[in-house]
Amino acid sequence: MEVLSDILRSMRVRGSVYFCDRLDAPWTLEFDEPSAASFHAVRRGECWVKAGESLQQLGPGDLVFVEPGLPHELLSQPADAPPVANAGTLLLCGYCEFLRDRGGLLGDVFPSLTIVRDEEVLRHPWLRTTLDQLAAEYLSQDPGSELIVDKLTEILLIEMIRIDFGRKQQRPLLEALADRQIGPALRMLHESPARSWTLDGLADEIGLSRTAFARRFKALVGRPMFDYLTRLRIDRAKELLRESQLPLYEIASRVGYESDLAFARTFKKVVGTTPTRYRKTPGDPNG
Repeated sequence: MEVLSDILRSMRVRGSVYFCDRLDAPWTLEFDEPSAASFHAVRRGECWVKAGESLQQLGPGDLVFVEPGLPHELLSQPADAPPVANAGTLLLCGYCEFLRDRGGLLGDVFPSLTIVRDEEVLRHPWLRTTLDQLAAEYLSQDPGSELIVDKLTEILLIEMIRIDFGRKQQRPLLEALADRQIGPALRMLHESPARSWTLDGLADEIGLSRTAFARRFKALVGRPMFDYLTRLRIDRAKELLRESQLPLYEIASRVGYESDLAFARTFKKVVGTTPTRYRKTPGDPNG
């Protein structure tokens, strides 16, 4: 199983576009969405993005992603800057929601502010095509365009995650997936999370001693193997709770627990609520 795809699938990405228009200076747009991430693509012209103490200029083709809960502004130019000729700025703005709950395997998916410059967008043809299609579908308002916009937004977020993973010194999991020993270990865990794994058994599978494997896994992944396995099992359990009516004992068995009591205890420790309560409110992105 391809590990990153498995993790991204479990995040249940959703989103849409809510603005695509030309703005003539001077202008300012304010954003403060506590539960959804924001993205803004400069289709033409230029502007500035301000988030906290950060102030960055954006040019044509640039794309900025802002994490949930971070108030920010887009503005034609900083207040203390001298007036400049401005032919107008065409912006495409949208939002993304995805599960970022406690214990998630990716941890924080992005830094608080991620900017993908035009030259980097050009190295990812699918990203440029997705942005072009998003703008065209949003503006067309043809039958079915709303659904297409929503699906393309999901693709956009996944593309952003892939780009962020590909940047140097960004996420420790990327290094772990590329490692010739820990990478295969992660794939085995994702393929069979319910298996009765032991440190000795998994270490033997990849040709390392127990001590060397435990040390290397934690160094590359950022957490001990059993901690990672527990969170993987709980993520799989949450999918089953959301998408099936299986009884708790069956879900517990499918994700590697011998009893529903042990499963419920671990689930509450990781997620912060019981499996039963989680099943009743699966739409909560923090659940």
